[in-house]
Amino acid sequence: MKSNQRATIETLLERNTSQREIARITGIDRKTVRSYHQRWLEQLQSNSPGVATGSAEQIPPPWPPAPVPVATSLCEPWRAFIEAQLRLKRNATAIYQDLVDQHGFAGQYNSVKRFCAKLRHKEPEQFDRLSFLPGEEMQVDYGEGAPTRVPGSDRYRKPRLFVATLRYSRASYRCVVWKSSQQIWAELHEQALRYFGGCPQYVVLDNLKEGVLKPDLYEPDLNPVYAAALAHYGVVADPARVRDPNRKGTVEHAIGHTQATALKGRRFESIEAQNEFLAHWEKSWASKRIHGTERRQVQAMFEEERSHLKPLPLLGVQYFDEAVRTVCDDSCVRVDHSSYAARPAPIGSKVLVRIYAQRIEIRDMHTRALLRTHAKAERPGTVILPMEERVFNPSRETRLILRQAGEIGEHASRLCELLFAIEGRVGQRKLWGIVGLMRRYPAHCINAACAQALEQGVYSYKRVLALTEALFAQAMAAIEAACGEAPAAGAHALTQQHELIRDAEEYSDLFALAAATANTTTTTTNNTTNAPGVQP
Repeated sequence: MKSNQRATIETLLERNTSQREIARITGIDRKTVRSYHQRWLEQLQSNSPGVATGSAEQIPPPWPPAPVPVATSLCEPWRAFIEAQLRLKRNATAIYQDLVDQHGFAGQYNSVKRFCAKLRHKEPEQFDRLSFLPGEEMQVDYGEGAPTRVPGSDRYRKPRLFVATLRYSRASYRCVVWKSSQQIWAELHEQALRYFGGCPQYVVLDNLKEGVLKPDLYEPDLNPVYAAALAHYGVVADPARVRDPNRKGTVEHAIGHTQATALKGRRFESIEAQNEFLAHWEKSWASKRIHGTERRQVQAMFEEERSHLKPLPLLGVQYFDEAVRTVCDDSCVRVDHSSYAARPAPIGSKVLVRIYAQRIEIRDMHTRALLRTHAKAERPGTVILPMEERVFNPSRETRLILRQAGEIGEHASRLCELLFAIEGRVGQRKLWGIVGLMRRYPAHCINAACAQALEQGVYSYKRVLALTEALFAQAMAAIEAACGEAPAAGAHALTQQHELIRDAEEYSDLFALAAATANTTTTTTNNTTNAPGVQP
C-alpha cells in the first residue's frame, strides 16, 4: 500500500474511527483495514515507554474489541455431504432438495445457498512472473482501433489494430489495417521486424487462421505464407495454447494500453492518419514511459535489447499464392492458361503450385519438396516444356480426337496427325479446338480449311479457324446470290422459293391431320372421365 494511504488509515485510527467507516472513506477493503489496525496496535504497544518485559503494566488499546458472536450454520452437520456434492459440480438447489428428501433438513434454501458459497470460495489465481533474455521473444496480436472513416463514404468503422511487442523491453510496433489476410498478416510481421531493426528468436501468437491452420500443442500446422515469411527472417513461431491468453499477456496489456490511452474517444478521417498518430504516440509517450514492473524506461531497455536482435536479411519476403493442380497426360500442369512441365511428378498425381510474381514453383503435395521451377509465362497459352520431355505415344484421348477428326474429312485427319507428331500430347488442346469447330461450321468447310492450311504449311488452330470462317462466309454469300437479288440495306427479304421449302398444300394437309388427331384425343378423354365409377 502507498505511504499516503497508510498514513490516512493511521490518522483515522487515532481518531477512533471504526474499520467500516475507514473502508467507506478510503475505498480500501475492510480486511486490509483490519490488518493495518492490528499492526498499528502492535506498533503502539511496542513504542509505549510504560511497557517492559515482564511488567504487569499493560496499556489497553484505544477501545477493547467487542466479542464477535460466532453463528453456526444449520448446514454444518451435513458439511461432508455438501462438500462431496460440490465436488460433483452440483448446484445449491439440487443439494438443498437432497438434504430435505434424504436427511430431513429443516432449514431454508438460502442457508444452503450461503453455505455452498463459502465452501466454493477459491483463492485468487496466482501467476509466476516469467523473465526473458534480450532479443528472445516477441508477442503479436490483433485488437480494435479507433473509429475511422470508410473511404468514399460518411460511415465510420473500427479497423484492426496490430501490435507486436518485444517481451524484454516492452517496445511495441502498432499499425491499423482495414482487413486481414495471409499475406497482410505476414507483411505486418515484416514491418514490425524492420521497425525494431532486428529479429527475435521466436514469436508468440494466437491460433488465428492467418497464422495457424490447425492448432496443435506439439506440431501446429502453420499457414504456408506465414511460415515462409518467418523462415526468411529466421524466426520460429510458438503459437499459444487454445484459450490461453495469459501466455502472451505482454501484448494483451499493450493492446489495452493503446486502446485506453492513445485511441480512447478519438476519431480519424483516414487509416493513414491513425497510423501517423500511433507512430507519434509511440515515439513521444509510450517509449518514454517508466514501466511499472521493471521500474525502467522502455526506450532505455529497448536500446539495451537492440544489440541482441538477429540481423535482418537484405531482401524482403517474396509472397506467393498456393494452388493444387493435377498433372495432365502431357506431363504438364495448367496455371493461368499456360502449361508448365511437372516432371518428375507422375501423370495424374496432384502437386502444389506456388505462384510468385516472376516464377512458378512446383512442389510435392505431401513433403512440399521442390520439384521444378519455371519463369512465369508472359502471355496465356505458352507451353514451357522441353522437347526431350514431351510425350508422343498416343493415349485414349488422342485416339478419340483423331477418330473425330477422321469423321470431318481426310485433310482434317491429316492435319491433326501432323500436329500430334510435332507437339506430342501437349498439342492436344489444338486438336480439340479443330474438332470443336464441328459445333459451329459444316464439316466440308472445316476439311477445306485444313487442306489450305496443309498447302500453306501453317499447322495452327487459329489458322484453321480463320480459314473456316472465310470459307463459311463465302458459302453463305453464294447462297444469298443464288436465291435472287440481294435485299436493300436494312431490309430482310423472305425467301419464297427453295428446294427445302415444300408446297403450301402439303403444309395444309399436315395441319388438318394434326387438328383431327387433337379432337379425337379430347373426345376420348371426356368419355373416360364421364364413365360410371371413374373419379374425375
